[in-house]
Amino acid sequence: MRPVVFAVDDDPAISRLLRRALEAEGFAVRSFSTAFAVLAEARIVRPCLFLLEVALPDGNGLDLCSDIRQSPQWANTPVIFVTGKDSEMDRISGLQMADDYITKPFSPRELVARVQAVLRRSPKPPVPSLISIGELLLDGEAMAVQVRGQAVSVTAMEFRLLAFLAMNMGKTFRRDQLLDAVWEARFVTPRTVDVHVRRLREKIELHPETPRYLQTVRGKGYRLAPQSEPTIAPKAVAAPLYPLSLAG
Repeated sequence: MRPVVFAVDDDPAISRLLRRALEAEGFAVRSFSTAFAVLAEARIVRPCLFLLEVALPDGNGLDLCSDIRQSPQWANTPVIFVTGKDSEMDRISGLQMADDYITKPFSPRELVARVQAVLRRSPKPPVPSLISIGELLLDGEAMAVQVRGQAVSVTAMEFRLLAFLAMNMGKTFRRDQLLDAVWEARFVTPRTVDVHVRRLREKIELHPETPRYLQTVRGKGYRLAPQSEPTIAPKAVAAPLYPLSLAG
């Protein structure tokens, strides 16, 4: 399932522009012309990000942002204002609450880059302590991998990549999407993803040339293929998926 962005703006042209720009980068977009029903819908489809206009027909985007921040369910969900309100006081008020503030008119490419930057900075969800997929066993606390009951040596970055794909079982990711999600930076090249995939295949696949788990989807990217329903065994405290202290 693609990450969902909630875009709240009463201008149909802006809504279409946001949808086109973000869907081209692999996001799903839910558009709203008013603040009404935004949070009710968020209880059903949990967004990864809110894009809010400040001036809305039925209220103030700042009030909606305040409701988001005061809710335990969405308090840590990133918020970006995309608005025609461009005075210094507007920007200061917005940035006191939101993660970024973009004024209209804006470049779609810059907006996408800033969305990705905000999502990279947001806290990562915890990984379950154990994930079992076929003959693979991932230990989130030890950052360790077992294959057919035998421990295999993986680097921190190899584990991050494998764990991310495991938590998104069956979903195909382009190289740039994996760079954003796993490496959290743009200073590495797409070739880096290929190298890590090749090394992981050598460690987890019985026949790396015909991978059972870590598969290439031609023209689209990489995915971890479902074997059966993944078994997840959480413990009392789940370790972060991507400890910041670990280097690639």
